Amino acid sequence: MGRARTAVQALTVVLATNLLAAHALDDLVSSPWGWQCEFGRCVKKEIAHQEGLSTLNTCKLTCGSSGALWPIPSQVKIEDQLSLFLPNNIDFQFNCPNEVVNLMNEAGDIFKDNILRYHPEYSDGHVPWTGPWDASTESHILYVNGLVTGDAVSLNLNTDESYQLNVTTSDDFTTATIVAASFFGARHALETLSQLIEYHETSDALMVVAAQIEDSPVFPYRGILLDTSRNFVSVATLERTLDAMGASKLNTLHWHITDTHSFPLVLESLPNMAAYGAYSSRQVYTFKQVVDLKEYARVRGVRLLPELDAPAHVGNGWQWGHEAGLGDLAVCVNQEPWQEYCVEPPCGQLNLANPSMYHVLGQLYVELVKLFSPLDMFHFGGDEVNMHCWNASKEISDWMIENDFGVDEEAYFKQWAVFQQRARELFLEATGEEEIQGVLFTSGLTAAENLENYVNSSQYIIQIWTAKDDPVIKDVLTRGYKVIFSNYDAWYLDCGMGAWVGEGNNWCSPYKGWQTVYDNSPYDIAYSLTGSQHTDLILGGEATLWTEQADDATIDSKLWPRSAALAERLWSNPASGWYAAETPFVNHRQRLVKRGIQAERLQPEWCHQNEGLCYL
Repeated sequence: MGRARTAVQALTVVLATNLLAAHALDDLVSSPWGWQCEFGRCVKKEIAHQEGLSTLNTCKLTCGSSGALWPIPSQVKIEDQLSLFLPNNIDFQFNCPNEVVNLMNEAGDIFKDNILRYHPEYSDGHVPWTGPWDASTESHILYVNGLVTGDAVSLNLNTDESYQLNVTTSDDFTTATIVAASFFGARHALETLSQLIEYHETSDALMVVAAQIEDSPVFPYRGILLDTSRNFVSVATLERTLDAMGASKLNTLHWHITDTHSFPLVLESLPNMAAYGAYSSRQVYTFKQVVDLKEYARVRGVRLLPELDAPAHVGNGWQWGHEAGLGDLAVCVNQEPWQEYCVEPPCGQLNLANPSMYHVLGQLYVELVKLFSPLDMFHFGGDEVNMHCWNASKEISDWMIENDFGVDEEAYFKQWAVFQQRARELFLEATGEEEIQGVLFTSGLTAAENLENYVNSSQYIIQIWTAKDDPVIKDVLTRGYKVIFSNYDAWYLDCGMGAWVGEGNNWCSPYKGWQTVYDNSPYDIAYSLTGSQHTDLILGGEATLWTEQADDATIDSKLWPRSAALAERLWSNPASGWYAAETPFVNHRQRLVKRGIQAERLQPEWCHQNEGLCYL
């Protein structure tokens, strides 16, 4: 419902002609329009015929139960109190453990840059503030006081990401008080505060709205999978992805670094992997770039979860073994006709018969641990193994026969399980830890007849990538396995394109619109299949972007703003569906664009200015 706006009306739009003249903006076309909040929507009206109208940004900030916030907080109250201020009048005071100080200072810098970007003429860190301003605007100070009680500086599944944020105004200052148990909660609070601020169009200043917020996420795992093997993805694009994740309170970038197509990671002890596997010497990730990216992510509340997919989805980058005297580390590499050996070209799987393969794999894990520690999880991939690939290799089939393993499908499943156990042991040796949770995609190894024989529920989390009605979901949940959802019928963001092999559309079409992404509830899926929400087992979910048809030119628009729809589902898990979220979601897309993310357009600008009128 609309609320009385006594304080807001103090900032109302008067005749636009006079306002523009007052600000010496003679080159702009004066507008006769203003907005009024009615029943939770901003309604566009003509200034000459209606008193008490506000600017569009003012209305967006204050109208409705949660204003312009995304994702919607657990508890929120937006007050009828707005204050104008200038960005140089912000004072930060952080009370936190020594380990957290630098992180909070960096988060404060990000906050200041984000709100500068709200100015319509922002360019490369600079804003042409012109004024003139009245005395109250020029003197108003925004105090940001943060109390962080915990000293955790790395993110894991048990991290407390909750926060409290109170924004109050008294006389010529506004105080934003943040209380959080961890840096990550405090960082989220700063993000929320940045969404309680907007540019005031007719005053050439920023405005902040008073609010009281208590907030925490429903799911501890809120991720995006980004594939950098099918097509190389630049560090700049990865950084933009992390910027948008921070803006949406997503907390895990699942980095599918390598695949059969390429191996772009430069490793000190295994230089041949990138030398043989990268698309070019410039399309690689160096040690420094990865370490810097890990820190870039952390300050934005995101952890990097590396994946080394195996034993399938390996190929280019592994061809050097024979020349180095180590034999063939992988088989079926680039073999034709590809349809017989893998699900998409090019093919390749690790050579189970070659002990040197395990030596190289162990060294790979050592390198990955150096790059990505501290790690609370590691993704082993483990999907889409092709039994014919292994059986078509004379070296492997002879090895299977010589060891009396057999060469039927069951025999290969057993050896696949042996590989997975050995891979886990090698990874733990590299970390020096006794237990770190592994993640596996659903596959033949996780099918009902194999699951409990080959996959230990205390060692592995299962990532669901199949459809939401797949019986495997019931199997893993009722047997006590923890799961991450990324069911392709809602959260595969590469779907809906023309086929890249053959003709027609790609395999997982149609396109998954933001409405489909938003309404995909892991708890609802679990309940429909098992009669229980299994809140203790469902860790969360992630949207996936496989990059057969994506690169730097298109990744922003494929990921955003649809991944932000996933973000609200996983942060708040609202009882309502996409329709109730449409207005703030469209506004959040606008916010992402202001922050430099080339997010896909959702509607004409007219719909943004005329809330609720673009409907069926």
